[in-house]
Amino acid sequence: MADKILIIEDDVKIARFIELELVHEGYKVEIAHDGREGLGLAEAFSYQVILLDLMLPKLSGVEVCRRIRAKDEKTPIIMLTAKDDISDKVTGLDIGADDYITKPFAIEELLARIRVVIKRTARITEKPIGEFKIGHLYINTDAHVVKASGIEVELTAREYDLLLFLVQNKNHAVSREKILNDVWGFDYLGETNVVDVYISYLRAKIDQPYDQKLIKTVRSVGYIIKEEA
Repeated sequence: MADKILIIEDDVKIARFIELELVHEGYKVEIAHDGREGLGLAEAFSYQVILLDLMLPKLSGVEVCRRIRAKDEKTPIIMLTAKDDISDKVTGLDIGADDYITKPFAIEELLARIRVVIKRTARITEKPIGEFKIGHLYINTDAHVVKASGIEVELTAREYDLLLFLVQNKNHAVSREKILNDVWGFDYLGETNVVDVYISYLRAKIDQPYDQKLIKTVRSVGYIIKEEA
């Protein structure tokens, strides 16, 4: 069965261009030209990827993404926007977008990013079920629950994947390149400092509020998660 992609884009010509390219690649495509219509489709049907414009009529792309993530943590969302300001990129990531591409873009790059998030989602669904405990941190991969000192911690899908990867490699330093390969995907085309950004997000949620600091920086290598002596 062909992967189904939802395009939420108010520019009719751009939406049509992307649709034709995706259909040519074998994808099934549905299009919405405003935020409310797009949100309705996203909530009513399942998609392998959602391409979401940031600037939309009726309901902004930011709000659409936020509402989708409130009910669905897994479907990959790639933000499409004409804006190239770093604050917009951070906003997109903060609200749960998996990736971000700035218009104008080469269709080959968009297709590559779509392949990456689809592969990444497939790998995540294959992860073994289990429980992990390290220091004040507890993870239940079956229930998709993370707790710190007994209090449930809300993580985005990407934050959760990064934390689980670090915990599964407990007491072993992992490089930024390996993190990018295993968490973001081997074909990741985004900015390489994204690992450091997400490490800071995790530290703010599971380290800074507590006496015990689990995530360590290994100079010139990357990161390691381990209990303090």
